[in-house]
Amino acid sequence: MSTEIKPLGRYSDLLPPSWKSVITQWLAEDTPSFDFGGFVVGQGEEQAILWGKSEGVLAGVPFVDEIFAQLGCSIVWHLEEGAAVSPTSETPKIKVATVTGPARCLLLGERVALNTLARCSGIAWKSRKVLQLARKAGYNGIIAGTRKTTPGFRVVEKYGMLVGGVDMHRYDLSSMVMLKDNHIWSKGSITQAVHAAKSVAGFALRVHVECQSLAEAREAIAAGADIIMLDNFTPTDLRVAAAALKKDWVDAGGDKFAGSGVAKRCLVEVSGGLTEENLEESLCNDVDIYSTSAIHQGVSTVDFSLKVQPKKK
Repeated sequence: MSTEIKPLGRYSDLLPPSWKSVITQWLAEDTPSFDFGGFVVGQGEEQAILWGKSEGVLAGVPFVDEIFAQLGCSIVWHLEEGAAVSPTSETPKIKVATVTGPARCLLLGERVALNTLARCSGIAWKSRKVLQLARKAGYNGIIAGTRKTTPGFRVVEKYGMLVGGVDMHRYDLSSMVMLKDNHIWSKGSITQAVHAAKSVAGFALRVHVECQSLAEAREAIAAGADIIMLDNFTPTDLRVAAAALKKDWVDAGGDKFAGSGVAKRCLVEVSGGLTEENLEESLCNDVDIYSTSAIHQGVSTVDFSLKVQPKKK
């Protein structure tokens, strides 16, 4: 199966105006005082090759571009973002990019760039593998990440999910109203929690409810939820519940809109304990969304290195 994902635009155009200031903070964190190594190498013009040394998907290009731009270096990419990085025994490293600039500046950006690229590309690679697994198994719905991201690094991790071809899920607490067990217990019931959320969220924000049973899902839908999440259901139980909810919708007359572009009254999401290893046994096309933190938490990074080219003698 092809690993190529063709976006409908440039993912870099999604980045908020504030993102470049984050790069400045990363560089300041890595060199808070004297640059002793920079003293050794000086400001002479050098060229360095960025090598890809393990399998993955290239992701994080705009972050690396900005890291080196802030240091007065230029970079030429030899692979497009989203391309497969595929070393072999015959070609153990892939030439990914060439960076040119003062020696000191190349080394100031080296580790910040490599760490960012390795993490973002690892998430893109894991995301793509999970998506391909789902498609190969015949699932046609949405595969999504979660909000279980690293504080201060969320934009990179969410970006990696996009490049990998999956849905980012909500970006933050303001992106969607997600009512989990703690909200429901604090408010008193699913119905009360949904009504409270809808009283302030307006028409622009969806209300999403985490449910532990079919009865809770039905209560959430009756209260006006836009999305219900079947949380930590067994594969058998989630299939039964998803089929029952679809039948509820059909019995209420929703099927008369089938094929007309009118959405279901409530989307069904499944989450909880899903991994690349066990996802397939839970897949069911009565479910609209499968969300998993396994595509961005604890994933392997892609191995990159940056090597200054020796001067010819």
